[in-house]
Order: sequence, then C-alpha cells, then structure tokens
Amino acid sequence: MDLGAGVVGLVLGLVAGPIADRIATNAPARLPLLAQAPLSRRVLLVTAATSLLAAGAGLEFGFTLEALIASVFCWVLVVITRTDLEDRLIPNRVVLPGAVVILVARTIDEPSVGWLLAGLGAGLVLFLIALAYPRGMGMGDVKLAAFLGAGLGLAVTVALFVGFIAAFLPAAVLLIRHGRAARKRAIPLGPFLALGGVIALFAGDQILDWYVGLGS
Repeated sequence: MDLGAGVVGLVLGLVAGPIADRIATNAPARLPLLAQAPLSRRVLLVTAATSLLAAGAGLEFGFTLEALIASVFCWVLVVITRTDLEDRLIPNRVVLPGAVVILVARTIDEPSVGWLLAGLGAGLVLFLIALAYPRGMGMGDVKLAAFLGAGLGLAVTVALFVGFIAAFLPAAVLLIRHGRAARKRAIPLGPFLALGGVIALFAGDQILDWYVGLGS
C-alpha cells in the first residue's frame, strides 16, 4: 500500500466533496453545474465518500494516473448516487461527459480498444433489458452502464452482477411486504450499480480470476 498517495487522495477527496455536492444539487435543476448553491444536508456524506474513495485509490494504485482516474470515476459515481436517490435522476450532464473523460483517460493510460468495447457492450446489455422491461429501468441506467464499462473494462461484468444482486434484495423485501403493489414502488438502480462499480474497481480483477479458476 502507498500511504503517501492515500493521504494525498484523502486531501483531494476532501476538496472534491463540496464540489461534488454542488454538482449534485445543480444538475437536476438545470443550473450551471458549478453555480453557487446552498450546501445540502448530504454534504458531509458526499465529502466523506469522495475522500475515502480517493484515499482508497491512492492506497491501491499509488502515485499514478490510474489512481487519479479511479478517483474521478468514484466521484462521478458519488454524484450520480445522490441525484438518483434524491431525484430519481441520472443526469446526462454528469454521466455522459464523465464517460468521455474516463474513456479518454483510460485509453491514454492503457491504450486499448477494450475500454470502448466494454462501455458499448455494457450499455447495450442494459438497453436491451430496458426495452424488455421499461418500467424497471430507465435510459439513465443504460448510460451509467456505459460509463462503468468505459472505466472498468472487462470488470464491468462484476459491477453489473453485484449491482443487480444488491438491488434484488430490497426489491424482494418490498415484494414480500406489499405483493403486487410493490411494482408501484420504484427502487433506483443507479446507487446499486455504483456500488458494483466501486467493488469492481478495487477487486474486479481478483473476482474474475477467482471465477475463471473455478472452471479450471
């Protein structure tokens, strides 16, 4: 572990937290993303998330471009989680530029067409699911999947699997408690996909290696 990089990541995350909170406040309201906005009640949670995730990226990847990419990747997921929980919205103004920035940065750091293919593939999978079950998934989730693919490559499979499994648990509880009426109680998928994305970022390769090892 690189403790120095972890400390730098922690400090950068503390700085990024209020900015992420402002973006999450302004995006649903269609205001300029960095316009002045009152601090939300979630600012401490947002700042804690950005700082801890950036510290984790520093510890895991050291003083590298990969660590910076991982930090920005996580910060976008923090913003999306807040907007989807509060407003049932994954803003295009956040997820689409985020996907482009992450895709370009990943390709520069590790040149490969795999990042693009993973983004397109993950987006296509969720698009097909959205076509089959439009009430359960929106186009925002499709774009988030593309963002995850661009940032994770093949490990996006882990992110999607974890995200869907995590989302299934509260959905099952609602179904048991409310029966058919549970269909009217929408659960935002974005935060669960974001959770899967974070897990895949830090442990996706190990999980894939473990899974492949099961069949060998």
